[in-house]
Amino acid sequence: MAGGVITPATSGKDYPGNLTRSVIITCVIAATGGLIFGYDLGISALFSSLCASTITRVMGRRASMFFGGLLFAAGSLFNGFASKVWMLIVGRLLLGFGIGCANQSVPIYLSEVAPCRYRGALNQLFQLTITIGILVANLLNYFFAKVGGWGWRLSLGGAIVPALIIMLGSCVLPETPNSLIERGHIDQAKNKLIKLRGVSNVDEEFNDLIAASEASKLVEHPWSNITKRKYRPQLTMAICIPMFQQLTGMNMIVFYAPVLFQTIGFKTEASLMSSLITGIVNSLATLVSIFTVDKVGRRTLYLEGSIQLFICQIVVAIAIGAKFGFGGNPGELPKLYAAFVVVVICIFVAGFAWSWGPLSWLVPSEIFPLEIRSAAQSITVSVNMIFTFVIAQVFTLLLCKLRFFMFLLFAVFIVIMAIFMYYLLPETKGIPIEEMVVVWKSHPVWKSYFDQSSASASLEMGNKDKDTC
Repeated sequence: MAGGVITPATSGKDYPGNLTRSVIITCVIAATGGLIFGYDLGISALFSSLCASTITRVMGRRASMFFGGLLFAAGSLFNGFASKVWMLIVGRLLLGFGIGCANQSVPIYLSEVAPCRYRGALNQLFQLTITIGILVANLLNYFFAKVGGWGWRLSLGGAIVPALIIMLGSCVLPETPNSLIERGHIDQAKNKLIKLRGVSNVDEEFNDLIAASEASKLVEHPWSNITKRKYRPQLTMAICIPMFQQLTGMNMIVFYAPVLFQTIGFKTEASLMSSLITGIVNSLATLVSIFTVDKVGRRTLYLEGSIQLFICQIVVAIAIGAKFGFGGNPGELPKLYAAFVVVVICIFVAGFAWSWGPLSWLVPSEIFPLEIRSAAQSITVSVNMIFTFVIAQVFTLLLCKLRFFMFLLFAVFIVIMAIFMYYLLPETKGIPIEEMVVVWKSHPVWKSYFDQSSASASLEMGNKDKDTC
């Protein structure tokens, strides 16, 4: 059977539980961690996410979220009251550290708290708050720029608001049952699970969490174990998915949008209208993903989104190339023509917002076993930050050298990404998070990694038995 034509794996388990008010409120509060990522972004986040994995595992998900908010708040104060350049630098570093901690812990928290049938929707609240954070930050930046010489202080210092939200939220949130069990609080974990699921019969799920925790205790050093053969399928996704997310060309498309809005006639308001329209489209399309991801599955959204993004990149390349050519001077660009390109850009943003945007946080947070989950999420965040930084640095160069061919380059990337996801990503919809290994063991490409691992383990056990005899 071809790798892309796969019957979704099933663990044969359907834990009892409801979409309770408790779990909804919990996930909504936790998801506000995305606000600080949407409000600001720092490359230092890739370093802090590596450190945050230890905090997340040893002290719990809530502790990592709180420290993330605390660091982000400190950074916003440094920036808002900056009187020297070094204060701005320290502030930016602290903002990045805060983002790294929040991005490391929040997706894991949401995936562990949510019932498996609703995990996709609840996890993607994180992406929704990211889009809201981006929209609010852009609007505030626009209006604060009109205040005067001190407007920038309001813009930078305003970051303390989402920081306080995630700090206060982490204080009232319950710890995940997975984390409580991992740290030895067994009775407390069961009580939390009963409250979150809204039913008393949680024995099957609870026993699976216990088993996962026992397995995780055998792994003393997650960072050295994560490269083992049996984890390579998931590790491949943890690296490739965030990398591919940045190679969709989303940042490039959004950067180019204000130019077209100015052509249409918004003039000095072009930046505001670009941020407002693309921001609204981004948020609304994320809602589409929230309501469909647990019905149609992750793979379907990834593939549909890839097709949509590819078509839009080709159309934009043709439209821009036909008018700008190699010289870069479009002459008088007709408003109707520019409006058409703006519509295509909005379709592109929508495609990203219900596929590669939210899914690239969801899938990595749900595919790893407990013993290396925190370390793996750190890798996901770090790779995302690295490629965000790299693309931001080379964007202008690519635009000057390749011109409209740059859109075609990203279209090629999207084709590669779609093929990769079609053949190598198993469907994870509805699979309990601690039973996720079944989808990899039944996948036509990845199952060999587990077969060989099992064989090696059996051989090791056999040798030990002989030594004992």
